[in-house]
Amino acid sequence: MLETLGLERLDDLFDQIPPEVRLDRPLDLPPGRCEPDLVRDLRGLAARNRSVEDLVCFAGAGAYDHYVPSVVWALAGRSEFQTSYTPYQPELSQGVLQALFEFQSMVCELTAMEVSNASLYDGSTALVEAVNMARAGERTEVVVAGGVDPRHVAVLATYGRGSGFRPTVVPAPAGRGGEPALDERTAALVVQHPNRWGILEDVAAFAERAHAAGARLIQIFDPLSLGVLAPPGELGVDLAVAEGQGLGNHLSFGGPYLGILAARLADVRRMPGRIVGETLDVDGRRGFVLTLQAREQHIRREKATSNICTNQTLMAIAATIYLAWLGPAGLVELGEACLAKAAYAAERLTALPGVELAFGDAPFFKEFALRLPRPSVQVRDALLDHGFLAGVPDPDDDRVLLVAVTEQRTREEIDALARAMGEVLA
Repeated sequence: MLETLGLERLDDLFDQIPPEVRLDRPLDLPPGRCEPDLVRDLRGLAARNRSVEDLVCFAGAGAYDHYVPSVVWALAGRSEFQTSYTPYQPELSQGVLQALFEFQSMVCELTAMEVSNASLYDGSTALVEAVNMARAGERTEVVVAGGVDPRHVAVLATYGRGSGFRPTVVPAPAGRGGEPALDERTAALVVQHPNRWGILEDVAAFAERAHAAGARLIQIFDPLSLGVLAPPGELGVDLAVAEGQGLGNHLSFGGPYLGILAARLADVRRMPGRIVGETLDVDGRRGFVLTLQAREQHIRREKATSNICTNQTLMAIAATIYLAWLGPAGLVELGEACLAKAAYAAERLTALPGVELAFGDAPFFKEFALRLPRPSVQVRDALLDHGFLAGVPDPDDDRVLLVAVTEQRTREEIDALARAMGEVLA
């Protein structure tokens, strides 16, 4: 190789690297180890971490400990799916195209919306893309209800700096609602239901207010709430987005997750990413193709409506398998279980001295905010020693703890959390 390149020494390959950043000594690495010894050492290091598997998880705030059936990753983990990328050649990609077509169909059925794309990166970027779809012509301003997760707002503000807008957040009295001021410049009103504190919003009222001002309503929804709550399409929503982590995807240290976006048919040509469609081949057999692709970002650069070039195919396939496993009746059963268990947990925890619901009797689904007599971070940390990940402290109020109760939690675990919290607070 050196002879072909006209070089004398191996070091000549690195001449362009400044000498001051080169290591002039051998790497300080221990001698080689056999594999069993190395695995033993790594397991010892890993054991020093506290895993969510070792704790009873009542944390949520956007990432939830829902049950992941064994069948999901037994199928989604097959090599045919793991190695698939953009299906440019449909004749070679019928399997993954059909899976994505089923994913889109399930999202449309879930949301009662007319069209869905083949997934986005996560819930926050799905919100950004929905806002981009809503901003058109003279209408460029974006108004956000105070019940929207501040992390969604932060991502929206980051993208907004490049697009020329700053989202306006409207205060949420009593944890929900608000009086958004909309005018002829307002492109979109964003509401989260259930919201950042788990409280149910009056989405239909938001839709009426948005449409009266000529704006679009964007709802951030929880897919697993739709067995017991009305879907976005029935509430007058124009664009619906969600984080799909709970649909068969593990917590996984925060990702990769799955962005869901559904819309009305009138917006189909403004949707980012790709849409898989069903067709017939030359012999009349059923087949699947990429019907629409918003690939303009490759050639239009800063004038493009989106910078989304790819999607989360593997996560979307897991969600498809999960929803097929769950089925319509299972979705209702799961929603009712979350609702009932969260209500029971709220009852048990608010029976403790000094503990109350942060927003009174506001209705909630599977998550609720507690107001504690001590800083929530202290209480959460103390409960770790009792074996509980008790919730997520509110970044805006140091006495509020957000508690999530999924179908995974048992009555015994809820009772044990109440006893442990009582001891900690005492």
